[in-house]
Amino acid sequence: MTVRDLLLARADDDRPALRWREAGAVRELSWRQYAAAAARLAAGVERRLAPDVPPHVGVLLPNGPAFALHLAAAGLGGHVLVGLNTTRRGEALDADVAKADCQFVIDSPDLALSALAATEDAALPGATPTPESLFMLIFTSGTSGSPKAVRVTHEKITGPGTHLVRRLGLTAHDVHYVSMPMFHSNAVMAGWAPALTTGASFAVAAFSARGFLPDVRDFGATYANYVGKPLTYVLATPERPDDADNPLRLAFGNEANEADIAAFATRFGCEVVDSYSSTENAVIVQRRPGMPRGALGRPLPGVAVLAPDSGEVTADAVFDDAGRLLNPDEAIGELVNTTGAGAFAGYYGDAAAEAERMRGGRYWSGDLAYRDADGWVYFAGRSGEWLRVDGENLAAAPIERILLRHPAIGEAAVYAVPDPKVGDQVACALILRGALTPGAFEAFLADQADLSRQAWPRYVRIVDSLPRTATNKVVKRELTAAGVVPADDAPVWVRAERGTAYA
Repeated sequence: MTVRDLLLARADDDRPALRWREAGAVRELSWRQYAAAAARLAAGVERRLAPDVPPHVGVLLPNGPAFALHLAAAGLGGHVLVGLNTTRRGEALDADVAKADCQFVIDSPDLALSALAATEDAALPGATPTPESLFMLIFTSGTSGSPKAVRVTHEKITGPGTHLVRRLGLTAHDVHYVSMPMFHSNAVMAGWAPALTTGASFAVAAFSARGFLPDVRDFGATYANYVGKPLTYVLATPERPDDADNPLRLAFGNEANEADIAAFATRFGCEVVDSYSSTENAVIVQRRPGMPRGALGRPLPGVAVLAPDSGEVTADAVFDDAGRLLNPDEAIGELVNTTGAGAFAGYYGDAAAEAERMRGGRYWSGDLAYRDADGWVYFAGRSGEWLRVDGENLAAAPIERILLRHPAIGEAAVYAVPDPKVGDQVACALILRGALTPGAFEAFLADQADLSRQAWPRYVRIVDSLPRTATNKVVKRELTAAGVVPADDAPVWVRAERGTAYA
């Protein structure tokens, strides 16, 4: 199947498709209207394309009906949509445009809205896509370096759409709430694609923590997708006794922590299904009932934890009675798709980055993990997040999971700062949602039996926000670059070098 196939299957469907808010009111298009406007928009874009260069069109727009129409227009097969990050500026944005070979960039909704307002029929693009045809270029988040343009084929949209419909039990009667950035894979593959598959309605909006519940109610949303920290942000809004009085039955996404998954489900009366994946969509780990505390989930067949140097399967993780990982050097490796590329169709114009991912015919994710004897996988951070403290290797993610047990800690980012002598020291940046003193923090750490003494943060920054990508992923290299005592007014607690007290 192609995106074009799915759109044309809805061309005579008068059920609601696209919903959005305009001037305080909810507006709506039927699938018939949506497909017809997309055909007119595709024709308008095609008239502007030069024939002798790649038909790549950058779209630099916020979430809204215009971006939704551009998705459908590209899906009809005449051009490739390049999703441009709306938070990028200057030379960084120029570099993305150049890397993706954009013929031009659309930064105004006017073309899409003109197509929506028109009434004449438009011929479909002459180019007929196949499942392997390029549909989009979506840039990675850029947490570990410059963003890379991921090749997104038609089957990389229709495949996840069909999979999520089956896995989550989505139907044509659902209303999908799409508030994650539409230039990113989560919104397109987990929000828009399943709606296109079933013919369900989908509502588009820019994410707002305070606006989330009003939007869910006004749009009648039964399903929402997320990536990163949106659950955390929504939970930080003032609680009301009627929060569970809403139509939402299911939220699906990745990177939420255990406490927020449970709290969100309870507060809003819905199910939360969290999974591990990435823009490349080559390695998938799914949460399952009965999984141990702190586990990421169960990997799909073919996904393994391998040692980067040897390519061999790592040893099973060994824990002591308190739950501390006793063999990190032998157990921690990289999450790898051992069967090949999976759904990864490569990076556009970046052969070196593609070769780094595809080593020995396997897809190496760049994410660290360890696996227990029962096959459960635990996330350990990005491959660049190893810390070497007092001769011991530490991973950032397990420390973060422990810190998040404290009810006053809303978010935690653990990162390395250089030790004046050798190796690293542990630093963390915390966003608080309640009162916490240095003394209370010390007492909390002392109560965590599975936290080794080397893993106690030496430096603790109390911050109002963290440096993030547009998809809410923390950019830790900026925290490390800021040094031990950054040039801002954020408080810093310092632990004595051989002690436990913070001052």
